Amino acid sequence: MKIVVGYTPGGGNDVAARLLAKELANILHGNIVVENRPGAGTNIAASYVARSAPDGYTLSLSSTALAVNKSLYRHLDYDAVKDFEPVAIFAEAPNLLLINPKLPVKSVAEFIDYAKKHPGKLNFSSAGSGSTQHLSGELFKIKAGIQATHVPYKGSAPALTAVISGEADFSFINIPSSKQLIESGQIRALAITAAKRFPAVPDIPTMAEQGVAGMEVATWYSIVAPAGTPKPIVDKLNKAINQAMEEPALRQRFIDLGMAPMAESPAFFKKYLADEIARWRVIVQQSHAVVD
Repeated sequence: MKIVVGYTPGGGNDVAARLLAKELANILHGNIVVENRPGAGTNIAASYVARSAPDGYTLSLSSTALAVNKSLYRHLDYDAVKDFEPVAIFAEAPNLLLINPKLPVKSVAEFIDYAKKHPGKLNFSSAGSGSTQHLSGELFKIKAGIQATHVPYKGSAPALTAVISGEADFSFINIPSSKQLIESGQIRALAITAAKRFPAVPDIPTMAEQGVAGMEVATWYSIVAPAGTPKPIVDKLNKAINQAMEEPALRQRFIDLGMAPMAESPAFFKKYLADEIARWRVIVQQSHAVVD
């Protein structure tokens, strides 16, 4: 079995895929390979899986980008609804507003003030166009009334490196990708895009606590299969994934990394995906972030 990830190794999506694959292999008594196919905001990986045999052996580790890309890109060679069978959604994680520690700011208010004093001079990195990192940045620009240029990278790891080196001024990246860098002082976290503080990083305040409302954004992690995958296979995979996420050690590992474990049915995930597509369509329209 193969789980295809649309990002480079080291980011939250890759970490989630590898943690799940290891436990899933034990449950299904087989080998599971994680294959990274980064690029084009996960569209390369999504297109590849959409055209794979619907036999349950080629799956996609899909994130919020699957919902976002449907309205973000004018031209896609796959459809997020018609070309996939929702198998399971198994975790979600909010993003953090991260900045280069050399910037002379230590709060969201100070950062907004700094950005307004340097109009058009700031840029922000993301794991790719259409990622929640990208859209979080666009939404923040609207909410805060600031200007900044988006610079997409092929994954969270290079996007973080850009902030650390000063190539980018800030980024919105999830906890699993950035927690160790924050703890080591290589990068500074100002806020979290969650409704309340998160157990993995309890000292980091929410955006709302710092005066920026409407910034609740989370990356979710899921498994989808090519359309036409037989229901018995989908159900078997869903059962195995939910069993994996109920294993205490794995659940705690996800929590420690900053992900909230989930265990839901294919039907739940199907509705969840439809709701996310509708939600992100509005945000894409507001941000004028459409990609040709």
